[in-house]
Amino acid sequence: MKFGPIAVAEAEGAILAHKVRAGDLSLKKGARLSAEDIARLQAAGISEVIAARLDAGDVHEDQAAERIARAIAGGHLRIEAPFTGRCNLHAEAPGVFRVDKDLIDALNRVDPGLTVATLAPFEAVEAGRMIATVKIIPFALSEEVLETAERLLASHGPPLSVAAFRPCRVSLVSTCLPSTQAKMLDKTRRVLEARLEKAGASLTDETRVAHVTQALAEALRQPASEGADMIVVFGASAITDQDDIIPAALRMAGGRVLHFGMPVDPGNLLLIGELGGRPVIGAPGCARSPKENGFDFVLNRFLAGLEVKPEDIMGMGVGGLLSEIVSRPQPRQPSEGDGGVAAIVLAAGRSRRMGGPNKLLARFDDVPLVRRTVETVTASGVSEVVVVTGHMREAVEEVLEGSGARLVHNPDFAEGLASSLRVGLRALPEDVSGALIVLADMPGLTREAIGQMLAAFEPDASRSIVLATASGKRGNPVLWARRYFDELLQVSGDTGGRHVIGLYPDDVFEVEIGAAARLDVDTPEALHAAGGVIDLAREG
Repeated sequence: MKFGPIAVAEAEGAILAHKVRAGDLSLKKGARLSAEDIARLQAAGISEVIAARLDAGDVHEDQAAERIARAIAGGHLRIEAPFTGRCNLHAEAPGVFRVDKDLIDALNRVDPGLTVATLAPFEAVEAGRMIATVKIIPFALSEEVLETAERLLASHGPPLSVAAFRPCRVSLVSTCLPSTQAKMLDKTRRVLEARLEKAGASLTDETRVAHVTQALAEALRQPASEGADMIVVFGASAITDQDDIIPAALRMAGGRVLHFGMPVDPGNLLLIGELGGRPVIGAPGCARSPKENGFDFVLNRFLAGLEVKPEDIMGMGVGGLLSEIVSRPQPRQPSEGDGGVAAIVLAAGRSRRMGGPNKLLARFDDVPLVRRTVETVTASGVSEVVVVTGHMREAVEEVLEGSGARLVHNPDFAEGLASSLRVGLRALPEDVSGALIVLADMPGLTREAIGQMLAAFEPDASRSIVLATASGKRGNPVLWARRYFDELLQVSGDTGGRHVIGLYPDDVFEVEIGAAARLDVDTPEALHAAGGVIDLAREG
């Protein structure tokens, strides 16, 4: 390939190296110049361009990129049509991305003009996600370079593929101590179900037993005999040794401990084993949280039908530091509590701008708005939901019957939102790490949006106040670390915690959730526009 300035009169068939614009004339970089283009350039007074001419043995960048893409693509991958020397590869099915790193490294060393970039090995991917891109840097590669690359790949086989998730049946076994709270076990189940749902897997059963070797061994035998594809064990107390309760129970049940411990933080105290030909995972405590941790690394591979060996786990250290812990005292003493994030749903307002009806009783898809909000928050993975009632207390409590939320009444609701906030904060357990403050009249709120906020929350770091935004404008909900509770208890009127937010700008982290963060249904017109219907029978 020859590259450099070329007289326009001699440039027909050359590839334009830079965009050319003159008056109404506009030619894009990479355009192959035609006779018409030459005439237009000359008419514009342009006598020379920077361009590339391909030699007889050169292959155009698009054709070269596509050839390499086809040679590296294995199972469950789709190749996109090449453009400007680039060819992207996408996952055709949800699963775990597999890559032969050594072979990709060798391929990238064949020639500087040939580049392949991929996701990290064993990353979980959804269908349609781009997992790799081939980019040819010059406008062409020589046939010799391409053939060298293709011979290298042919001698090893395609280095990229997706191991598709299988419809696994997973059994959950949780051990309990006298102090174990049922709500924590319920949250653990919900978080695990959410993980499995992404992979098309399902939780077939759950067993809760005493944190005793004999009882756990008996529970492990039961799901194994009923055909579960995998068993996940959450202990009331973390595994600290190969002979601790969970590994001892696994061996007593007739299984094997394959490996304990992993160089991933959070996730160090993970165990893998086998029982009746099925994988068994002794989950670390951090797996009770929806945030990514070492448990995800192992679970996803098993859900994709991949074998996980001790050497695989011991090779996870590079890239295994998943979150920075700003301050970790020795011995560890959590400063913000370890009871998770609780939610406070404020449902005490008088709906004054509605002209009589209580907007919280309006129906959206035949579900009262306050019930809809509470169910959304409950499904998001918070540890507990506290609802503060006030105006029309009996009617609001009636539609929340059976929701699982804890109801507390604010007799001073007429004083404004801050009074309900105080009632809600005082009702929270002492061990919560934070409180998600949710207005009950949020018809657009989704559990996925709340999940984004929970994932971003770092109570001991610079994300200790998490705000929802709509197109960059702040709205609701707001997630507060426990450290701000005393100041929130001092606010008054209807301003909520706005003043406190202003005091700590460096602690604020914004999460974009879309229009739901500022959707206003304070008037009958706004409520109807959002899809709500006033329940006249209940209002009457």
